[in-house]
Amino acid sequence: MDKKKLFTKDLTLVIIGQIISLFGNAVLRFALPLYLLRETNSSSLFGAVTACSFIPMVIFSLFGGVIADRVNKRNIMVTLDFCTATLIIIFGILLGKLPLVPLMTAILMILYGISGAYQPSVQASIPLLTEGDDLIKGNAAINMVSTLSSLLGPVIGGVLYGSFGIKPVLFVSVICFAVSAIMEIFIHIPYLKPSENMGVFKTVSGDLRESFEFVKNEKPIFIEVVVLLALFNLVLSSAMVVGIPVMVVQFLGMSDTALGIAQGAMGLGGLAGGILAGAFAQKLKLKDSHIPLTICSLAALFMGISLFDGIPHSVSFAVITIMCFGAMCAGAMFSVAMLTVVQQQTPPQLLGKIMAAIMAVSGCSHPIGQAVYGLLFDVLAHMPYAVMIGSAVLALAVSLYSRRVFVKLSE
Repeated sequence: MDKKKLFTKDLTLVIIGQIISLFGNAVLRFALPLYLLRETNSSSLFGAVTACSFIPMVIFSLFGGVIADRVNKRNIMVTLDFCTATLIIIFGILLGKLPLVPLMTAILMILYGISGAYQPSVQASIPLLTEGDDLIKGNAAINMVSTLSSLLGPVIGGVLYGSFGIKPVLFVSVICFAVSAIMEIFIHIPYLKPSENMGVFKTVSGDLRESFEFVKNEKPIFIEVVVLLALFNLVLSSAMVVGIPVMVVQFLGMSDTALGIAQGAMGLGGLAGGILAGAFAQKLKLKDSHIPLTICSLAALFMGISLFDGIPHSVSFAVITIMCFGAMCAGAMFSVAMLTVVQQQTPPQLLGKIMAAIMAVSGCSHPIGQAVYGLLFDVLAHMPYAVMIGSAVLALAVSLYSRRVFVKLSE
């Protein structure tokens, strides 16, 4: 394989497969929670169900990291995409025949669990398909793919769901996962089968212990980074996951298509951030990463301010949409810089596990945050601006503190 060329056949197939798979995922992640919110009209229930769905993502991302370092990464992608397509077919058959809340909780938990097991394989495959200065460009390309799917998924999902209901959304997602799985069969990712053959639990515990020893002895700064990211997810990311649908659909009374546009703006912002990260790869410094986090915090602040009494709903919606774009643009640039530094500072045999551990531990605060914010948006239903402004102030404090941590990591 000629690694001097960034977009080799295998990397191109990975990218195209991710576009299709993540598009199906984005459509589902938009439509299923919205369907639940529309049917129950409860922010607390919405927050509780989405919180439950994040728990298996945290758990299975750890196992996914171990598996990614020990199993052919292509086979993981193919298997999980086929499993997801089958799962959606089963859900479509059971919808309307079983109670909605337990069924929706179960399907979202399984979907997020699969996603948690899937992503470490993708992230760990990029360094094997690129090298040197192309690594950050490869990461930027994957980030752009994710955000492009996040752009198109909510917009198309909003139109499909608003016009035809939930069933066409399920059909489109099944096609996406099946096509992605078939395409991924033809990917070749370098793989060296481990010589030892231990049991599953011994393998998992041994690999996680090895990763912990590496972090404790070689990279203790990773622990500070993970704690910092967990705090940021707790105070801001969770507020936006729960808050944007609640603000747009419940408080502003906008349509499903409008919500799709707002969430599509997040995808467009992420795409712009990925393009900027790739274009300015040499100037993207981790020690300045507190700046994009600060921008995200200010975006949430303006969202809250836009909901003040007397401001027309159309203006509030426009501000929220623009701030969604800005927050995701900054967040994408931060993610690319962070991901690249961690990949460069981690031995290849530990890469999948370390990446999975970072994603899992930093994401473990999501369920708590989403459950709390769901309750807060219910209690303060007539003043959601108070929730968003409070979240923004806390996030701003975390982002300002983060400067010291990122300076240490970049050294």
